[in-house]
Amino acid sequence: MSSGVCLRVLRAAGSPPAASSGSWSRVRLPADPRHAPRRGLSASGRGGTMNVFNREMKKKQKEWAASLRDGDQFDYLRDEVGGRVADRVYDIVRTFPLALDIGGGKSHIAGHLSKKQSRRSEIPTHRLLADEEFLPFKENTFDLVVSSLSLHWINDLPGALRQIQQVLKPDGVFIGAMVGGETLYELRCSLQLAETEREGGFSPHVSPYTAVTDLGNLLGRAGFSMLTVDVDDVQVNYPGIIEVMTDLQGMGESNCAWNRKSLLHRDTILAAEAIYKEMYGNEDGSIPATFEILYMIGWKPHESQAKPAKRGSANVSFGDLSKISQPTNTNTS
Repeated sequence: MSSGVCLRVLRAAGSPPAASSGSWSRVRLPADPRHAPRRGLSASGRGGTMNVFNREMKKKQKEWAASLRDGDQFDYLRDEVGGRVADRVYDIVRTFPLALDIGGGKSHIAGHLSKKQSRRSEIPTHRLLADEEFLPFKENTFDLVVSSLSLHWINDLPGALRQIQQVLKPDGVFIGAMVGGETLYELRCSLQLAETEREGGFSPHVSPYTAVTDLGNLLGRAGFSMLTVDVDDVQVNYPGIIEVMTDLQGMGESNCAWNRKSLLHRDTILAAEAIYKEMYGNEDGSIPATFEILYMIGWKPHESQAKPAKRGSANVSFGDLSKISQPTNTNTS
């Protein structure tokens, strides 16, 4: 089942063809009971993999968002995260003749890479419509793979990471960003409390996301080495809960879990609005929405990479460090 994601192949100039509106802050809000659902470990669906998301529904949501005439006004989060991914690419002192951008969309990463070049020239690109869960490329093809805010809608995330590792050349690097498990905890908690009060129970209205504590393990199991995982909290202020939901729709980021409840009663929304403002509201009457962004960097193993010493090869014990005397000053006046 294709999600219709845009894969963008970025080629450095002169390289040979391959073989085959919000305010931002980094401040985390005080912790509250969030009851945040995570992706379960139980297997279901095809091939024993998890089947959490309705991929066909997500495809329709993305197509609807892309058809909006004023869709650019909803790109603020993708532009911000795309710029931060591009910064991580430039932190690596290396050129990448051939790169793959999974979920390239409106060039949220490539646009920032072009702006940062010393010579202002557009990076040659080729677009391909495919499925992130089934990459149509041969092994050892790309020097760099990047992805920004696309992988969190994949059912088989471990399988997708393994495919990314396979299409990389040895010593190639994967740099990605995805939504983390603490995202929109204010909205999730407000809806749960309001629905419990008004309807006697609640259903998940915010999709489950991967926890940061699981990401490093997933990258290691996929075969990556020299891993780096870090977290950024991006906070956006909105006038009210309706504006939060409207922007999520405009981003194509509405819930598409199979167990979602498609209808929210008016009374529940009004109650959720009041709870949201009471628990998390700002002094100016606006409400914050927190997006937890997980950034990951993983390298495909190569013999040139630094490796840890063998266990037991040390010739100095930590216990002996205390016995080392401080050097004395032998100089005389």
